[in-house]
Amino acid sequence: MTRLNLVLLLAVLASAIYLVHTQYESRRLFTELDRAIAEARRLETEHQRLQVEKRAQATPLRVEKIARDQLKMRTATPAITQYVSDPQGAAVAAASAAAQPGSAQP
Repeated sequence: MTRLNLVLLLAVLASAIYLVHTQYESRRLFTELDRAIAEARRLETEHQRLQVEKRAQATPLRVEKIARDQLKMRTATPAITQYVSDPQGAAVAAASAAAQPGSAQP
């Protein structure tokens, strides 16, 4: 009988130790989950802030100001526009048009 009591006592102690371990692990995992959720919220807030900043940086007025001030660019006007023609490119285009079937040849 004492042997059975000893085995049952060991089983109860093992069960109690396992229960304590399981509760500790559960609390640890809950704390880790809570931290992960807080980090996700922080990252989402930062992402939204960066999206707003990106939109603010990409406004046409700001891009034009940076181009004018930092890159020394200016708006194109007909007075400063230079048109470049490619005589060789025009000859190639005419030759390819003449080589197509159904095209009128002079």
